[in-house]
Amino acid sequence: MAARIEDYALIGDMQTAALVSRDGAVDWLCLPRFDSPAVFAGLLGTDEHGFWRIGPADPDRPLDPRSGGVSGAARAQAANVFEESGELRILPPTAAAPAQPATRRRYRGDSLILEQEWDTVRGSVRVIDFMPPRHVSGGPHGGTTEPQIIRIVEGLSGRVRMRSALRMRFSYGRVVPWVHKVEDGENTRTVAVAGPDSVWLDGEADTYGRNLTTYADFTVSRGQRIAFALTWQPSHLSAPDQPDAEEALTDTEQFWSEWVAQCTYQGPYREPVIRSLITLKALTYAPTGGIVAAPTTSLPEDIGGVRNWDYRFTWLRDAAITLSSLLRTGYRDEAGAWREWLLRAVAGDPENLQIMYGIAGERELTEATLDWLPGYEGSTPVRIGNGAAAQLQLDVYGEVVEALHLGHMTGLVRNDHAHVLQLRLISYLEQHWRQPDEGIWEVRGPRRHFVHSKVMAWVAVDRTIRMIEETPHEGPLDRWRELRDAIHDDVCERGYDRERNTFTQSYGSKELDASLLLIPQMGFLPPDDKRVIGTIEAIQRELMTPDGFVLRYPTSGDSEGVDGLPGDEGAFLACSFWLADDLAMIGRIDEARDLFDRLLAIRNDVGLLAEEWDPKLKRQVGNFPQAFSHVPLIDTALRLTAAGGVPGI
Repeated sequence: MAARIEDYALIGDMQTAALVSRDGAVDWLCLPRFDSPAVFAGLLGTDEHGFWRIGPADPDRPLDPRSGGVSGAARAQAANVFEESGELRILPPTAAAPAQPATRRRYRGDSLILEQEWDTVRGSVRVIDFMPPRHVSGGPHGGTTEPQIIRIVEGLSGRVRMRSALRMRFSYGRVVPWVHKVEDGENTRTVAVAGPDSVWLDGEADTYGRNLTTYADFTVSRGQRIAFALTWQPSHLSAPDQPDAEEALTDTEQFWSEWVAQCTYQGPYREPVIRSLITLKALTYAPTGGIVAAPTTSLPEDIGGVRNWDYRFTWLRDAAITLSSLLRTGYRDEAGAWREWLLRAVAGDPENLQIMYGIAGERELTEATLDWLPGYEGSTPVRIGNGAAAQLQLDVYGEVVEALHLGHMTGLVRNDHAHVLQLRLISYLEQHWRQPDEGIWEVRGPRRHFVHSKVMAWVAVDRTIRMIEETPHEGPLDRWRELRDAIHDDVCERGYDRERNTFTQSYGSKELDASLLLIPQMGFLPPDDKRVIGTIEAIQRELMTPDGFVLRYPTSGDSEGVDGLPGDEGAFLACSFWLADDLAMIGRIDEARDLFDRLLAIRNDVGLLAEEWDPKLKRQVGNFPQAFSHVPLIDTALRLTAAGGVPGI
């Protein structure tokens, strides 16, 4: 069984990413891109579907001398040993290293270099995991052009016996590759080939194969470092160069140091803000500027349920809000790259704007199920592709225009094509804003007149009017002002429940929706408006979980709910950050800070957040790590800092 979602850490190279568990196993890796088939898919199944574990073969705590059964001499002579239920047993030569959780782990400074350490009966050891950044031009400092995972084992004390167990399974765990050794000069390399893909293993320890798995047994002493590297390359090409692990480590650390130095935020929440910014950067596909919502697919919103989706694509909404956070913290290059990606993806057809595209702008994201994978903790189906790409979601027009407007306001170089696109998007909205849609949460039930969708249509028109008022650009201002007023009046008349003093999820409904918390943040109504305050308080009454987090909307358990799906889900973390923002905006700073502190406390030990929090199981759920959770973390930190919502401010 895969580890708990929060027991994973992220490494990546801004073209793909891997999840590394606390026990030293890489259980998820797609090569060569975020949306490519996985080579390690154990996250959604078992070890049979692919993993790479490096860990100690010795026990992680001193042996109990009372256990008996094994003499001291036998213990000293055993090649690999570990303790289980108080008894010592010899580790057979075809077993993976015992799944021992690391004693401690962390990222190295402000980087995406993971360090995990184990204390064992024979000494202490550190495993350093990272992926050297690569770009179309060939890496940050002349490094790799192909994806690599580099793992450096460093002895800290004593002499620790280690084992590497590598099981590659291409095509999401379905295809067993042809694994063989190749002589390359003075070195012997291991290569796995399956169809168009090849993966090359280089290491400083001898390898052997058993049961369709590649093993390496070695001992590391204090001060010694032993490196392994896994490199993907198209199978028809000649062997890739063997990497210099130490040089790659230096380059990777320098890359992240230089990137983080650009951050303009210096407030009291700098640590979680920086970790979130690094995570968002890691979710950026560097060659095109596209941004994935998460690097995983089918991690469930409801353990054992069917709410399992593929998030390895670029949602316009997620990418736009990500760029907003990056712009507000000093990162203009990413905003410029995303704007160019947007222009290429939309092309000459803004009237048929999709809510999401592939990371290079692909339009076809056909949804399919992988029935050979049992799913994370039995949560099926496992899906690839995403059928929501064909939905109508009017709110994305607002998010895109808001991002373009913020880029203009923060000094992004003018782009006339972006201006033309913005005007064409408004022309489309002018004709279609009255239509029902599937809304921000991508419901798979009937279309509705979602209040949030109408509010964001208003945002798109409002920001375009502002752009024309503030620049030499021209447009039918009088007509669009009338349009802005018409949308505003329609929402306030049809989306507001006067008896309860709250806006509702959709016109004529009684359900609430946490997306209504964005009404004051988007400037649709001022924070002190009684309808805004009433909506905030209604959401606190009706959508709060017992531990104080916010649900997106009511779900119906086993029956089909408003979203057209059975089952429940956890608290969507972005919604709780939105509530903290709103509380700060209406002057309830202490409440806002308390909620923000609770949200920071449920990050995992290396600062990462999934999509949701399960209030019953007290654990993270959903795809991981999730951009839509880390973006509002940054936004709330900025707002609380500006409002003096932290001790000492």
